[in-house]
Amino acid sequence: MSMLTGQQIRSARAALRLSVQDLASLAGVGEKTIRRLEEVDGIPEATVRTLAKVYKALGSAGIQFIGAPDDDPGIRVTTPKA
Repeated sequence: MSMLTGQQIRSARAALRLSVQDLASLAGVGEKTIRRLEEVDGIPEATVRTLAKVYKALGSAGIQFIGAPDDDPGIRVTTPKA
C-alpha cells in the first residue's frame, strides 16, 4: 500500500459517488475519521491500519491510487474487483 493523501480520498469518494457515511461503513471506520482524513491535501495523520482500511475499501470499489504524495498524486477509476 502506498501512502494516501486526503485529496486522493476525497477524489475517490466523489468519483464513486459515496457519502462520508458510505465510505466509513465500507472501510469499517467512523464518519469523523473519514472527515478528518479528507481535511488535508497531503498525507493525513492516521494510523497505518486506518489508512489501509480506507485504501482497501476504495480499491475494492474500483479505485487505483497513482502517483506519490509528493509527485502528482491522483486516482484512476477501474472496474471493481470481484
